[in-house]
Amino acid sequence: MKVIPITPLGHIAAGNCGEDSGEVPKLDLPLTRRNLLRGSGLLMGTLAAGSALSLLAPSRAWAVELKTLSNTEGTALMKMGRVLYPHSKLPDAVYALLVKDLDAGATSDAKTTALLRDGIASLDRASGGNFAKATAARQLAAVKSLEGTPFFAAVRGKCVTSLYDNDMAFAAFGYPGSSWEKGGYITRGFQDLKWLPEPSKEASPAPWMG
Repeated sequence: MKVIPITPLGHIAAGNCGEDSGEVPKLDLPLTRRNLLRGSGLLMGTLAAGSALSLLAPSRAWAVELKTLSNTEGTALMKMGRVLYPHSKLPDAVYALLVKDLDAGATSDAKTTALLRDGIASLDRASGGNFAKATAARQLAAVKSLEGTPFFAAVRGKCVTSLYDNDMAFAAFGYPGSSWEKGGYITRGFQDLKWLPEPSKEASPAPWMG
């Protein structure tokens, strides 16, 4: 499992999600003045009060520093990620991790920087001027118009790991973490998927314990 700090100085609490008890650890998401003064761009926001992440984080404020991309470019990529993989349970803080990873690639490779910036410019043109501020329908149409391009593939490919392989997404979806290395799920939350209907006894019989 990949653990990604949401700020340069913040770290997910020691111990991975579900390491022993299956509980999601507190998330360290500090926002300091020093964070605000560093980097090329900065994505900022707050977690919704009462949400799963707000209960785990010491502060509802979050920030992601961008070293190469600007705030405007980062916001456009964050919006594109939500168009590609829309989840009402995931706050912008999780989609900001996608931007953080894309920005890291741009920082280390000039070709990636050009690819992302050209792609964002194409999104703006396709949406009528400003992709991030366009309506949901225009955003969807703009993203669809770029399907099959290297830019589209780069962002969609990064979404798979950036959005889903981190403790914040696990907390939002209610996933307690891996159990195979601890003996499996039989004694650690077997059949506890709250978002699925209860299966019949014929479809899911009791486990054989030997």
